[in-house]
Amino acid sequence: MSSNNIKNGRSSLKSPKVVGAIVIVSLICIIVLWLKVVRGSEQAGSDLVTFIAKRGPLTISVLESGTIKPRERIIIKNELEGRTSIISLLSEGTQVKKGDLLVELDASTLADAMIDQEISMQNAEAAFIDANEALAVAENQAQSDIDIAKLTLTFAEQDLQQYKEGQYPKDFKTANNEITLREEELTRAQETLEWSQKLFEEKYLSNTDLQADKLAVTRSNNNLELAKEELRLLGEFTRQRNIDQFESDFHQAKMALERTQRKAKANVIQAKAGLKAKDLEYIRQITKLEKINDQLGKAKILSPADGIVIYASSARRGGFRDNREPLDEGVEVFERQELIYLPTATSTMAEVDIHEASLEKVRLGLPAIVTVDALPGKTFFGSVGRIAPLPDPQSMWMNPDLKVYNSEVYLEGDTPDLRTGMSCKVEIIVQQYEEAVYIPVQAVIRIAGQPAVYVVKDGTIEEREVTIGLDNNRMIRIIDGIQEGEVVLLTPPLKSASIEDASGVINSGRAESSGEMDALKQRINEQLNGENGIRTEQPDTPLDMEERREMQQQLLGTGKEQEDSQKQGRDVRPQGTERNR
Repeated sequence: MSSNNIKNGRSSLKSPKVVGAIVIVSLICIIVLWLKVVRGSEQAGSDLVTFIAKRGPLTISVLESGTIKPRERIIIKNELEGRTSIISLLSEGTQVKKGDLLVELDASTLADAMIDQEISMQNAEAAFIDANEALAVAENQAQSDIDIAKLTLTFAEQDLQQYKEGQYPKDFKTANNEITLREEELTRAQETLEWSQKLFEEKYLSNTDLQADKLAVTRSNNNLELAKEELRLLGEFTRQRNIDQFESDFHQAKMALERTQRKAKANVIQAKAGLKAKDLEYIRQITKLEKINDQLGKAKILSPADGIVIYASSARRGGFRDNREPLDEGVEVFERQELIYLPTATSTMAEVDIHEASLEKVRLGLPAIVTVDALPGKTFFGSVGRIAPLPDPQSMWMNPDLKVYNSEVYLEGDTPDLRTGMSCKVEIIVQQYEEAVYIPVQAVIRIAGQPAVYVVKDGTIEEREVTIGLDNNRMIRIIDGIQEGEVVLLTPPLKSASIEDASGVINSGRAESSGEMDALKQRINEQLNGENGIRTEQPDTPLDMEERREMQQQLLGTGKEQEDSQKQGRDVRPQGTERNR
């Protein structure tokens, strides 16, 4: 290329048209780059819902629905067994005096049962009298049989002794005397025979007479032998036989006495048992009759004190847990069913069910603000007086996942405008902060077990760990990590009306005047500061925060999968938020 051509090329580059084109292209590139960087970042945050962290008064409270009930009342129940129906019922709201008839229940079945029971009682009484007489007869007969057996034993013993000491010696002597007598007779017969022999030899006596004398000797000799045999038999056989017989009779009489005594005792015991059974049966029939009479008396329910009649069905919380029909004439009621509440004082309370998620915040003595739907513009002050130690079993039975604790908020002073059964809202004040940084609870999530928020700054979104305090289910206190005026990301978006009011009932304008509101604030502060026995405000300690984090993790159900996904990579716009309760 020649030097002329080079010079022409340089001159062409320096021409105004070429330079203008280069400038235009450069401007276009700069504009496109600016649009991508600046407008792109603006577009990244233009469709996000955010909230500016605020500093100001913050009320930590628990809001629950409740029912107005009398604080001091007498609960009147149906004490009739089984099921019965209402015959007459005093109108609700009636002022009654002690002893006035409130409810009359149907007792016609009891009246018929009482007649049958009176018959049964009379039969039992007759059986008892008969058993009592039978016992007397058994005791008398037993004594008579024992006396006879004892007499028989005595006679048997006497017979044995009499034979040994009287009859046998007597028989022995008689036998000996008989032998002696027979020996004498034999001797005389022998002497007579000798004389007769001599006379016969001299022919002075006939042979017949001689033979007669010989016969007499033989007879006497035989009689002597018989007498000796009798004595031998008496000593060797008769004596022992008679002794054995009398001893046997004695032992038999002794055993007969024992049998008679045992039998008599058994008869008496049996008669006593029969009498006791009849007595118990008689007492049982009397008790049943008294019970029926008592039940008949309970069919008419009288007022135990002065008061105003309030039906239990009107004072119940209602809802799907209680589908019993209201009290009225003809309605069937069951045993132990609550019928009437009889307030004995004008003091009232609000009965509320506190969810287990809020149970950690609520404690006895906390102040509470009660508003009644039927009395708009009026606010009542009270304090937590009772928290059930266990969840409501009826709600758990209807819904095992729902655990609420029956609680009572005692209202101060006499409140004649309040009526039993009115629906109310109870806001239990847990803490009040004059200066606190707060954001909506939706903005706080848990990342790797730590509370964090997404802060929008300079067109970008950054994740930031924070230290949180208590929340009121709408706003949560930020102890550290967020400053006033910083913009946090809300996902999903919330309406401004639901996040602007961060002070609960205190700043909602529901009070009748600013003076009353200031007085109410002062009373709450005094009670929270411990002047009324409530613990003073304490800053959140690391231990409290750790326990709260664990509680929040359990309530919010932070899963391991979500934590893993957050650890691996998080989008600039989080896909979900966790509500810190």
